Amino acid sequence: MLKEFKEFAMRGNVIDMAVGIIIGAAFGTIVTSLVQDVIMPPIGLLLGNVDFSNIFIVLKEGKVAGPYASVATAKAAGAVTINFGVFINTIISFVLVAFAVFFLVRTINKMRRQEEAPPAAPITKDCLYCFSSIPIKATRCPNCTSELKAG
Repeated sequence: MLKEFKEFAMRGNVIDMAVGIIIGAAFGTIVTSLVQDVIMPPIGLLLGNVDFSNIFIVLKEGKVAGPYASVATAKAAGAVTINFGVFINTIISFVLVAFAVFFLVRTINKMRRQEEAPPAAPITKDCLYCFSSIPIKATRCPNCTSELKAG
């Protein structure tokens, strides 16, 4: 059983999939950082110094009464919150990842189309009388000696 598992795991597809998952996880981390650390601060600044990661609604106060300055202080106090800002950050991260994947797939498809060579021009044709394969420029069939019409 261990031998069969080793054969399965060493197949090219499984290794390719594992590499893809690892790179995908790293890419997701980069996009999350891009959204939280680069994109959202200027947007928050434009909207009046709003920190999107701290936009939340308190559903139930914690042991320490609010108002709470951040999600972290609300959680520390035991409050129950709906974290809209974190959700907005997640949506933006998803859109960026989807956009990047779209461009990746588009590029791969473009490369595949370039690799596919156009079909070669035919060099043979079928005789209309005996149906044998003959050179395309032939005017008479070498097998049945029928005269072929030009065209």
